[in-house]
This record gives sequence, structure tokens and C-alpha cells, in this order.
Amino acid sequence: MSSPNSTLPVELRAPRGARTLEIDFADGHHAVYPHDVLRGYCPCAICQGHQGPIRYVPGGNLELTDIAEVGDYALRLTWADGHSTGIYTFVFMRELCQCAECQKSSRHARDTNEYSR
Repeated sequence: MSSPNSTLPVELRAPRGARTLEIDFADGHHAVYPHDVLRGYCPCAICQGHQGPIRYVPGGNLELTDIAEVGDYALRLTWADGHSTGIYTFVFMRELCQCAECQKSSRHARDTNEYSR
């Protein structure tokens, strides 16, 4: 994940009613994000506090109602319960990817259940 293309999205799919969001990145990577993972690792201060690693916090509505771009570096996800304060940078999204390839290479995050900010 060292090239700038690794965090440059070219296509995003999140069909209504589905429980996954998918992003194709410019380096050819096809990333998969189950909604429970996205909501559980919401990076906002309400969910995570203001410092320390981002940890999985269970709960919350898992239906995405809106996805908005934040500049050219992140997404803001809005959930059906109105929660929308998390800014998911594309760098963080690559770390959070749940595809088989990324799951093999990210043992630390999976084992500790936390990501750095």
C-alpha cells in the first residue's frame, strides 16, 4: 500500500439494502467493507473518544442512507439512525479492508481489534 494510487478510489458501490460497501482503488485493489465493520470502527470522537487507537465498538444501525465525499481524501457515512460524524479517510479505509488478501496481511489489527489514528 505504498503507492499514491492505493488510496485513490475510482469506483464505489453500496447498493441500497446491501450490507457491504465496495471500493475499487486506482492500484487495482477491490476492497470490501461489511457495514458492521464500518459502523464498529467509526472513527468519530463520539464513538472513539479524542485519542488512542480506533477500536471496535459494537452496536448502532447498520443501514447506510448516504455517502458523501469529504474533499478528495475521505468519505462521510450516514447511518439510518442519523449517525454521521465519522470521517473515513481513504488511508483508513485501506487499513480496514476485509477482503481475503487484506485479512491475510493485517494480522495485528485483526488480532488486537484496533487501528492507529
